[in-house]
Amino acid sequence: MGGIVIGIDEAGRGPWAGPVVAAAALLDQESLSPFLRDGLADSKTLTRERRAVLYDALCREASFGVGAASVDEIDHYNVLVATFRAMARAVRTLGIRPDMALVDGNRAPPLPCPVTTVVRGDSSSLSIAAASIVAKVTRDRLMGALGQRYPGFGWERNAGYGTPEHQAALSRLGPTRHHRRSFAPVALHLVVTGPDDSRYASP
Repeated sequence: MGGIVIGIDEAGRGPWAGPVVAAAALLDQESLSPFLRDGLADSKTLTRERRAVLYDALCREASFGVGAASVDEIDHYNVLVATFRAMARAVRTLGIRPDMALVDGNRAPPLPCPVTTVVRGDSSSLSIAAASIVAKVTRDRLMGALGQRYPGFGWERNAGYGTPEHQAALSRLGPTRHHRRSFAPVALHLVVTGPDDSRYASP
């Protein structure tokens, strides 16, 4: 496959809170270090510490762009459309016009270049694996920062996913402005508490 080929992946389609984040990664396969060549893998299979080390290496050796779609976009459109918007923003942020984008999954986002979808691409493509790690580390750090502003939900540990800790906090505190109100577990608590009856209702 000739020309400029980038890999794209996202993090955060399933959580109850926070944005969805996508990354577009461009690797120079010929100059890639053995550390990255042998170490890049699906971010979900790596520990948080390993992802951080690989992310630092990618900052030195790769070009990447990051894009996000907000909770409002997720609620207004749906999480798939929001993911596609985040991916398009990641490509724009990359600042390079690619000849081809390899996208993890089986649905092609509308991008300004040809797209090839790759099921389980984060396990078979180095550039998609790189994008997976960048997106995951970026989003986890964002959710960790939000967890400091909105204590009790454990976002610094669960990244907004529906863990028992997060479930209990929703029952106790009610939804925040960063919760996805179109997601059923969050919507249930809106019915119980009302949209403005939350300890964290204000920004």
